[in-house]
Amino acid sequence: MKAHLTVRDIAVLGMMTAMLEAVKFALQAIPNVEMVTFLFIIFTLLYGWKVLLCAFAFTALETVWWGPQAWVIMYLYVWPALILITYAVRHHAGVLFYSFLSGFFGLSFGALCSIVYLFIGGPYLMFTWWVSGIPYDIAHGISNFFICLLLYRPFMYAGRKIKASFFHP
Repeated sequence: MKAHLTVRDIAVLGMMTAMLEAVKFALQAIPNVEMVTFLFIIFTLLYGWKVLLCAFAFTALETVWWGPQAWVIMYLYVWPALILITYAVRHHAGVLFYSFLSGFFGLSFGALCSIVYLFIGGPYLMFTWWVSGIPYDIAHGISNFFICLLLYRPFMYAGRKIKASFFHP
């Protein structure tokens, strides 16, 4: 595992961040249907731990676009957690595991994000914020599961082809 970044790595991370922003923007009209979770899983499987930098760049761009709010803190631990889990199991899992991980991540997104409110307003605010979003978390989990289940194989196939041609001309 290389510990340094090459110019090529930086270019690839920039393209990944742009793709994350594009899909987030394209799907923003559909509540809790997103491909960011799916793409972080795919990118991590293809490019490893370096995708953490992409998560921080994505969070920075979202902050510039929407302004700093409590969700910025959430993004700083939620996306890296997903990337680290994916990285840890990358050699031992397949499409069903990643589909369930993606679905579980969507289902638990509100609970994970509510942690910030424990420090802002205490346990009551944390709990009520999480409970009020459960219907959205259910939709989020279901859509994440099916997005990953349906798109995992074609995206991995395309990603491997792109990576092979990009890194070994």
